[in-house]
Amino acid sequence: MKNLQIEKIVDEILIQSGSSVKVELEDFFPGDRFAGGKYNFGSHTITLYIEEIKAQCLQVFSSTEQFEDYFAIVFAHEIGHAEDCELAELIQKMEEAGNDGLQKGIALQIERNAWDYARVLIPQELHPFMDKIISHSLEPYYEALEVSA
Repeated sequence: MKNLQIEKIVDEILIQSGSSVKVELEDFFPGDRFAGGKYNFGSHTITLYIEEIKAQCLQVFSSTEQFEDYFAIVFAHEIGHAEDCELAELIQKMEEAGNDGLQKGIALQIERNAWDYARVLIPQELHPFMDKIISHSLEPYYEALEVSA
């Protein structure tokens, strides 16, 4: 049985966002990445991986004390992907990009767009906490850009 508090967070943020995205809750991400959530553009579905989000929270903050806030922030970020009016165009540009550096720059833009949207959904008092999550999340994108430059 899924945590009722998690379902409540999902319901509240969905209502606040006005999004029609479908949401699925799973325990673990099936691949070899460390993903807390995934937005599927084709099916307009967000899948949230609860145990992966707990592990991320523990990795970034050495505690799961603020897991529910962390979960809400990850979910708001995934809604940011779902509601990004530039996403289809950015995906197409990424697929057509001739070089790795350009693809990585577009991937970074996709992530930044989602974080910008998420910031609107998360209460102001959680923004310092959120900023640390964003920084941690975007770090691999900036590192990949440096390597390809």
